[in-house]
Amino acid sequence: MATGFALLTPTERSLHGRRGQAIRWSKANSPEARARGTQRARDTQRTAMERQADPLDVLPPDELAAAVARLRQAHMCAMALASAAARRKRAA
Repeated sequence: MATGFALLTPTERSLHGRRGQAIRWSKANSPEARARGTQRARDTQRTAMERQADPLDVLPPDELAAAVARLRQAHMCAMALASAAARRKRAA
Protein backbone atom coordinates (compact mmCIF):
# COMPACT_ATOMS: atom_id res chain seq x y z
CA MET A 1 0.00 0.00 0.00
CA ALA A 2 1.31 3.45 -0.96
CA THR A 3 2.02 5.97 1.75
CA GLY A 4 3.38 9.49 2.10
CA PHE A 5 4.50 11.22 -1.08
CA ALA A 6 3.41 8.24 -3.18
CA LEU A 7 -0.20 9.30 -2.55
CA LEU A 8 0.38 12.81 -3.89
CA THR A 9 -0.09 13.88 -7.46
CA PRO A 10 2.99 15.01 -9.40
CA THR A 11 1.79 18.62 -9.05
CA GLU A 12 1.48 18.28 -5.28
CA ARG A 13 4.95 16.70 -5.02
CA SER A 14 6.35 19.56 -7.08
CA LEU A 15 4.71 22.12 -4.82
CA HIS A 16 6.13 20.42 -1.73
CA GLY A 17 9.59 20.56 -3.30
CA ARG A 18 9.23 24.20 -4.30
CA ARG A 19 8.07 25.05 -0.78
CA GLY A 20 11.08 23.28 0.71
CA GLN A 21 13.57 25.03 -1.56
CA ALA A 22 11.97 28.40 -0.85
CA ILE A 23 12.32 27.83 2.90
CA ARG A 24 15.90 26.58 2.54
CA TRP A 25 17.08 29.49 0.38
CA SER A 26 15.26 32.08 2.52
CA LYS A 27 18.02 31.44 5.09
CA ALA A 28 20.81 32.29 2.61
CA ASN A 29 20.73 36.08 2.71
CA SER A 30 23.96 36.88 0.88
CA PRO A 31 25.63 35.80 -2.34
CA GLU A 32 28.38 34.19 -0.25
CA ALA A 33 25.84 32.13 1.70
CA ARG A 34 24.17 31.00 -1.51
CA ALA A 35 27.54 30.05 -2.98
CA ARG A 36 28.42 28.05 0.15
CA GLY A 37 25.05 26.32 -0.07
CA THR A 38 25.78 24.96 -3.53
CA GLN A 39 29.55 24.44 -3.26
CA ARG A 40 29.37 20.71 -2.49
CA ALA A 41 27.13 20.09 -5.50
CA ARG A 42 29.44 22.09 -7.78
CA ASP A 43 32.48 20.19 -6.47
CA THR A 44 30.76 16.85 -6.97
CA GLN A 45 29.73 17.71 -10.52
CA ARG A 46 33.24 18.93 -11.37
CA THR A 47 34.77 15.71 -9.99
CA ALA A 48 32.34 13.58 -12.00
CA MET A 49 33.15 15.53 -15.17
CA GLU A 50 36.88 15.19 -14.49
CA ARG A 51 36.44 11.41 -14.23
CA GLN A 52 34.40 11.39 -17.42
CA ALA A 53 36.95 13.47 -19.31
CA ASP A 54 40.00 11.60 -18.01
CA PRO A 55 39.10 8.14 -16.65
CA LEU A 56 42.76 7.04 -16.71
CA ASP A 57 44.00 10.19 -14.95
CA VAL A 58 46.62 10.98 -17.58
CA LEU A 59 45.70 14.47 -18.82
CA PRO A 60 47.73 17.47 -17.66
CA PRO A 61 45.74 19.95 -15.51
CA ASP A 62 45.28 22.54 -18.28
CA GLU A 63 43.93 19.96 -20.76
CA LEU A 64 41.69 18.47 -18.08
CA ALA A 65 40.28 21.90 -17.24
CA ALA A 66 39.54 22.54 -20.94
CA ALA A 67 37.84 19.14 -21.29
CA VAL A 68 35.74 19.77 -18.18
CA ALA A 69 34.72 23.19 -19.56
CA ARG A 70 33.55 21.52 -22.78
CA LEU A 71 31.62 18.89 -20.81
CA ARG A 72 29.99 21.65 -18.75
CA GLN A 73 29.00 23.42 -21.96
CA ALA A 74 27.53 20.18 -23.34
CA HIS A 75 25.61 19.70 -20.06
CA MET A 76 24.15 23.22 -20.31
CA CYS A 77 23.11 22.57 -23.92
CA ALA A 78 21.37 19.34 -22.86
CA MET A 79 19.51 21.23 -20.11
CA ALA A 80 18.46 23.92 -22.61
CA LEU A 81 17.15 21.27 -25.01
CA ALA A 82 15.20 19.57 -22.21
CA SER A 83 13.76 22.93 -21.15
CA ALA A 84 12.68 23.75 -24.70
CA ALA A 85 11.04 20.33 -25.04
CA ALA A 86 9.16 20.84 -21.76
CA ARG A 87 7.94 24.28 -22.85
CA ARG A 88 6.83 22.88 -26.20
CA LYS A 89 4.97 20.05 -24.43
CA ARG A 90 3.21 22.47 -22.07
CA ALA A 91 2.18 24.70 -24.98
CA ALA A 92 0.64 21.79 -26.90
